[in-house]
Amino acid sequence: MAIDILQTVDIIEVMENFLERKRPSKEIRSQLDIGYKIDDQSIILFEIRPKWDKPDVICEYPFAKATFIKRTNIWKVYWKRADLKWHSYSAQETVKNLKDFTRLVEEDKYHCFFG
Repeated sequence: MAIDILQTVDIIEVMENFLERKRPSKEIRSQLDIGYKIDDQSIILFEIRPKWDKPDVICEYPFAKATFIKRTNIWKVYWKRADLKWHSYSAQETVKNLKDFTRLVEEDKYHCFFG
């Protein structure tokens, strides 16, 4: 089930505040940036950068995901490993809200999200 419109407004506010804190400086955003998208009941964070062998092709590389579980009212946290599959973030598998998710990603205590 997709996230409802009221939740979407809250999500946008939290995620835009996160981007404001974490985005690289304007001078290098053409080479490296971050963004997010709402995909059904998930929020996906991704890097935006040119493809290494074709600089005119801009690619998105997902690195963190939070999926809302309506039944329990929690967000499950995932990270994308080198095998390009989503794995549960075992250090903290769930959070109560998106602010906690963004805080977890920013701290990146185990270097799973930003390497």
